Amino acid sequence: MEKKQRAAVEEEAHCHTVSERKSHHSDLVKKNLVTRLNRVEGQIRGIKGLIEKDTYCDDVITQIAATQSALNSVAKILLEGHLRNCVVDRIQEGDMEVVDEVLTTIQRLMKK
Repeated sequence: MEKKQRAAVEEEAHCHTVSERKSHHSDLVKKNLVTRLNRVEGQIRGIKGLIEKDTYCDDVITQIAATQSALNSVAKILLEGHLRNCVVDRIQEGDMEVVDEVLTTIQRLMKK
């Protein structure tokens, strides 16, 4: 029984499992990401308020650009962690399909 429990713990620690893929961010990274996303959420509410107040279009667009930049920062943090952990783990396991997955992800991030 102990061997099965150890195997389950080891599999849970990996980003990629057969049944479900999960990330394994530290509590500090999660807190950082949530803080940034809360800020983005506030920026979105602020943009909505600017539109409701008929704020000058260029000012609204400037706020939208700032919000997009903040969201891109979240994506960069996630991508870095993904490359350093999940992708490396999967390549070490012989799963080279992860390279195509990452390329597709980067293409999605770069679309604008």
